[in-house]
Amino acid sequence: MPIAREFRETVQTRAKADARYHAAMLTVAINELLAGDLGTAKAILRDHVNATITFERLAKETGLPVKSLQRMLGPMGNPTAENLFTVIKALQDAGHITMAVKPTRHAA
Repeated sequence: MPIAREFRETVQTRAKADARYHAAMLTVAINELLAGDLGTAKAILRDHVNATITFERLAKETGLPVKSLQRMLGPMGNPTAENLFTVIKALQDAGHITMAVKPTRHAA
């Protein structure tokens, strides 16, 4: 089921106004990648880009064409690891965020 326009606009408005929410969106997207849920990660990254720097600015920052970025983060997109990490790096830089992976153990 597609997300309602009002919900998407609410997310974008909050991400623009709240730096912690903005960082949390990126964190959740990366956690979904690490959990193996590429579809959810791409959807969150797409919303994050739309709510923050736009695809046009992301294209300038990454050197990748706008259309390629939109396809890559679309539902049928299949980004390469290199392009995905290039996008994540650009989003970190734009948001003045540094992400780090911290290993934890879960109960067996």
